[in-house]
Amino acid sequence: MAIELIDDAVASGARHFRACEVLGISTRTLRRWRGASDLTDRRKGADKSCPHALSEEEKARIVDVSNQPEYASLPPGQIVPRLADAGIYIASESSFYRVLREHNQIHRRGRAQRPRAVRKPLAITATGPNQAWSWDITYLPVAVRGQFLRLYMILDICSRKICGWEVHHEELASHAATLIEKAGLRHNIQPGQVILHADNGSPMKGATMLATLQRLGILPSFSRPSVSDDNPYSEALFRTLKYAPIYPGRPFESIEEARIWVARFVEWYNNEHRHSAISFVTPAQRHAGEDAATLAKRAAVYEAAKARHPYRWRNRATRNWKPVEVVYLNPEKAAASSSDVMTIAA
Repeated sequence: MAIELIDDAVASGARHFRACEVLGISTRTLRRWRGASDLTDRRKGADKSCPHALSEEEKARIVDVSNQPEYASLPPGQIVPRLADAGIYIASESSFYRVLREHNQIHRRGRAQRPRAVRKPLAITATGPNQAWSWDITYLPVAVRGQFLRLYMILDICSRKICGWEVHHEELASHAATLIEKAGLRHNIQPGQVILHADNGSPMKGATMLATLQRLGILPSFSRPSVSDDNPYSEALFRTLKYAPIYPGRPFESIEEARIWVARFVEWYNNEHRHSAISFVTPAQRHAGEDAATLAKRAAVYEAAKARHPYRWRNRATRNWKPVEVVYLNPEKAAASSSDVMTIAA
């Protein structure tokens, strides 16, 4: 019908693309229709005949069988195999589910809680040090098989500086509370200054820990259950720690040995390691606000090299050594400036 209408319009003097615009199609669609052997409407939502679809009688039979006493308390995953054992096939499990859902007969049973969608944690931005911290606990192996030490570590997500750490034999909210309090005193944290992000472990949500955060005026933030990506900075730090060349090749003999090694690692990480996410300055430099001068000096070195050998940068700028202005934790996909992002100004 559309082709006939367009042909009539063109025969009367209309342009092809104008006639197509009136019908809401493109000229490419018209050419495809003209060359097609079958003009069945295959667009999404169009009425189609489906020869293998269930008939109304089959749907009624599904509902009737599912409501029989021996099947009334069973899900389709149990009904279909039992029918097959009796030599009966009506439809697949998915068809049973679909038909029963249409008749409002799919309901959750049992004492287990209904699955719930957990909202992604509120996105956070930090423009300077001591605005947003991330912390977590990881295992350190010891010489006794099956036993581990626990390394507690706090990371500033803007500067990537390790702001506090401790090694203990167990995971306790009291240890975490003590660590947070020491870090707050060391960095002179004021009430309302820092957001502390963590996962959903019991030390993170223990009463002692939460009471300490409330007393210090630190706002807690938590990941979704079983979603490690919600706490990426701590996870990345632990990977760097365990894959660093200085990581020992054997388990620690004692907790004292582990503490000595972690102290060495923190000193290296904060003061020697050039972090790729902050333009290859050390966390200590960025935390102290010295990264801008360091990066400006690098940029000058590159500009001088370009002046000496301009053909090596033909029609190209030198490497971008600008400081990282903003760091995001769990940002929204659309844009970092979304209204759902919690901003902490320097």
